[in-house]
Amino acid sequence: MTEVRLTSLTVSASPPARAIAVRVREGRNPGLFWLGGFKSDMRGTKAEALDKWAEKEGRACVRFDYSGHGESGGKFTDGTIGRWLEESLAIYTRFAQGPQVVIGSSMGGWLALLLARALTERKSGAPIVGMVLIAPAVDFTEELMWKQFSDATKREIEQKGAWLRPSAYGEEPYPITRGLIEDGRKHLLLGGLIETRCPVHILQGVQDPDVPWRHAVELVSRFSRDDVVLTLIKDGDHRLSRPEDIDRLITAVKEF
Repeated sequence: MTEVRLTSLTVSASPPARAIAVRVREGRNPGLFWLGGFKSDMRGTKAEALDKWAEKEGRACVRFDYSGHGESGGKFTDGTIGRWLEESLAIYTRFAQGPQVVIGSSMGGWLALLLARALTERKSGAPIVGMVLIAPAVDFTEELMWKQFSDATKREIEQKGAWLRPSAYGEEPYPITRGLIEDGRKHLLLGGLIETRCPVHILQGVQDPDVPWRHAVELVSRFSRDDVVLTLIKDGDHRLSRPEDIDRLITAVKEF
């Protein structure tokens, strides 16, 4: 069995510099590259299950925490889609060796698509041979947050710079900053065509209160040439972390 190596990478292209915690499992390709969700970390149920499967199969697996999340440095309130994309690209470039299956959950689904586009533009980096997106929250800062906020909430964000949003997954509310909203507009994808140059499998819960299943259907319509499979899970929620959901996730990864 291969061991997981805990390391870190300092990312400083957009100051302030922050140390990004990374767990690297050596193994054969295609490797697994995990992109977690907003306010999630690499020790979550799905990430741990993927790493356990990778260990069993002798596959490589890379997972990490965005700045302001989990074991990484930096402030959550400094976080933006652009900053977290920068970190994702830096980790991928440094630790992804050989062909990869990129798995993105919620916000990680948006970042996975942005990562694929960035790699194509750079014409460098390990090739992505498949992508599994779990309740992909593409453009969520605009479509699922800003457009859904009340006028009072929008004013508070604009005037005070942040609004504390109640959490359905914890006792404490978390800040939605003006920087997160404004930066998100620089990375929107649903207004045009998307091309990853690899097959994509989307897993989406119909009972998801955070990312409506119709959002996933809209996303599918934006893929121009890629082979895309959408699996709708009738009783599935947003997390999709039940044993049966994990089985579906592993099955989707096995396709590649």
